[in-house]
Formats: sequence, structure tokens, C-alpha cells
Amino acid sequence: MASEAQPKVKLYWLEQSRAQNILWLLEELKIPYELETFHRVNIMAPPELKKIHPLGKSPLLSITPVGSTEPIILAESGFITQYLSEHFGQGTTLVPKRYKEGQEGKVGGETEEWLRWQYVLHYVEGTLMPMLLMAMVLGTLKGPKVPFFIRPITTMVVNQIFSRIVFPNTKAQLGFLEQQLATSGGDYLCGSELTSADVLISFALIVAKDSFETFGTWEAGGPKALFPKVFAYIDRLESHPGYKKSVQKVKDIDSSLGILFPSKI
Repeated sequence: MASEAQPKVKLYWLEQSRAQNILWLLEELKIPYELETFHRVNIMAPPELKKIHPLGKSPLLSITPVGSTEPIILAESGFITQYLSEHFGQGTTLVPKRYKEGQEGKVGGETEEWLRWQYVLHYVEGTLMPMLLMAMVLGTLKGPKVPFFIRPITTMVVNQIFSRIVFPNTKAQLGFLEQQLATSGGDYLCGSELTSADVLISFALIVAKDSFETFGTWEAGGPKALFPKVFAYIDRLESHPGYKKSVQKVKDIDSSLGILFPSKI
């Protein structure tokens, strides 16, 4: 019997970007796909990506349905993750079961695992990433590219913003994730199994894990002592066979491509 036709999937992968999340998810879902990689140009995405999507950002995913010649272009990590999960992840552990038995279609009939999964997909995009991007951008205002004669001024301003906004927000979010992990009933945010929500959050936490220490003055032991479940979770994600496979996939194509942002956000 001939194998069932599959949609054609292509990932436009930019180095040092959250496209790594989508690559890992494609591997976990066992979806055949094509991979096209891009280097950054002066830390920015190259202009070629604007030929695929007007904003020229990554990740970008094209899916050409069976029987069609026109691809669907998907942008934004959260949207891509949800789209792939809903079309290719049903019946797998990557997407929790939505309804409790006998509660199908009813308001409040959703399982705790599904509600957590759905929430994390939006939390990453709406809450976690804006805070980390703020920290990353502000950090550049203290760096060597700022003219030395104004750097003391920009550094003073940045330190005030970190002290009043970034650091308290970071502590609150790490505390929230610590509580989520403590109550999930397993090693992951939604329970005992890795879900696409864990994959979506992975890049941000792996990149930021060594920078949290620099966000402010921590209590004795620092963030790793205050939030042990979070840092154990990050290590678990980084050591997951699927994550390692996605990293190796890129290295096999072009070893000069960077996977993560520089260690200091």
C-alpha cells in the first residue's frame, strides 16, 4: 500500500533565534520537513526573509497542503506551535487531552493539563518574552558599542530600570514557574510528559539561565537556590534527546551557525 500523502513543510531557520523551538517541535512530531538556514547580518535577520514574510523575522514555516501548490506561511512562534500541535500533535503526549471523560464540549470540562498547556502557549509570548527582550535590549546600553563618554549615563539609567522593573519582574516570573512545576504532578509544566508548551518555552529559558544572576542583587545562593525546580527543569530541557537532536541537525548543515544568543543577555 502506498504511504499517505503528507503536506510539504519547510522551516526557515535563523541562527540565534526561537526557530530552534520549532525545529525541535518538528522533530518531536516526526513531521517530514525541509530546513533552510540563515545567518544574521549585523545581529539582524537578513533581508531575504522579507521575501517570505513582510516582517522578515524568524521562525517562519511554510506548509503546502496535499493537492495544493500554494503554501500557507506561518509566523510567530506561539502561532506556529499551536498550529502544528493542533494538526499534527493530536493523540500524542505533546498535546494534553482536552476534556475530562463525559465533559466533552462543556465549559469547565477541560483537563488541568490542557488548561496549563493552553495558558503556557500564551504566557510565553505575552509575559515571559517581553521581559527577557527588555533585559536584552537594556543590556546593550551598558555595552562597549555605547560611546564611552555617555556610557556612565546610560548605565545609570539602565541599572535603575533593572532595579525597579526587570529584577522584580524576573523574581515574580521565576517564582511563578517554580510554583507551576511544584504543582504539575510531573517533571514538566503540564504534567509528567513533555508537551509543545515546554518546547516553546525552552529557548528563552536556556538562553537566559546564566544571565538571571546579573539582573540584580539576590539573596544568598542566588536564583538557582531560590528556584531549584526551575533550574532543574531548564537542565532537563537542555539535556532532552529531542533538543540535542535539533541542535545537531543544524550543526550538521553548517557548523558556523549559532544556536543560542551570546551567554550574556
